Amino acid sequence: MSIRVGIMGYGNLSRGVESAIRQNEDMELAAVFTRRDPKSVQIRTEGVPVLAEEELLSWKDKLDVLVLGGGSATDLPVQTPKYAEHFNVVDSFDTHARIAEHFANVDAAAKAGGHVAVISVGWDPGMFSLLRMVSDAVLPEGRHYTFWGRGVSQGHSDAIRRIEGVKDARQYTIPVEDAVEAVRRGETPDFTTRQMHTRECFVVAEEGADKARIEKEIKEMPNYFADYDTTVHFISEEELKRDHSGLPHGGFVIRSGVTGMEKENRHIIEYKLTLDSNPEFTGSVLAAYARAAYRLAKEGNSGCRSVFDIAPAYLSSKSAEELRSHLL
Repeated sequence: MSIRVGIMGYGNLSRGVESAIRQNEDMELAAVFTRRDPKSVQIRTEGVPVLAEEELLSWKDKLDVLVLGGGSATDLPVQTPKYAEHFNVVDSFDTHARIAEHFANVDAAAKAGGHVAVISVGWDPGMFSLLRMVSDAVLPEGRHYTFWGRGVSQGHSDAIRRIEGVKDARQYTIPVEDAVEAVRRGETPDFTTRQMHTRECFVVAEEGADKARIEKEIKEMPNYFADYDTTVHFISEEELKRDHSGLPHGGFVIRSGVTGMEKENRHIIEYKLTLDSNPEFTGSVLAAYARAAYRLAKEGNSGCRSVFDIAPAYLSSKSAEELRSHLL
């Protein structure tokens, strides 16, 4: 039997999940739920209903996992605990500073309803988190560094779009090249947040909007821009569509550490991603963890999990024998 997946919301990330489900033979898209008028939402999978969010709870027995495609700024802090009580859920909450708080809220709701919730799934947090953990365990004498970009951050772009007077926006995260090269040389500097990345924003303002206020709100936004050198460009809607319609991203995790009785040998672990489509790749990770949530729930588990808590085999559609034969 296929894993019946529902998707809440239908933005870029949800479309990425939809395309990922199509590539996984053990999954099927059961329904899409939206806060918009369902008649205005055209999905790419034939025969799948698009329904109003208000109908979601009536699908309790028709979904194995619900993937939440909303943003971390305002959607997921409300939606994930709300729906974790009624469904097995997966989200991509990526506000690092609030993950512990989000985990606690979702854990309580999931346990109350007897369901499994997996939060902060994607490539960072998510895959990069795993690499940081593993490299820290392997090289305990050392330091790790994470660089993102150059690429479009969906969460940061969404946060800008929530500002009054903003019609559309794209935000690029850009590593500081000198910092990257210093780490690759084996140095272990104490960087500030500002020394590792810059942020560049391209904003389409509503007609008559106060651009000075918008720029000030962006640059002072906690957890998103306040700790970075941020540049804001106001451009036309045509320019945004022409020059910034893609959603590329990527980055790398580097661990620099030493081994030996005298700490005489230095080692560098580097894991890199180069992504043509941030939402499609993130959607693919969400699909894999939806499978894990389903399997954990079938075993009778409940409560919240992060990527640290889930064995890799739960992500794969391959059997344990196949994994040992072909990938071990």
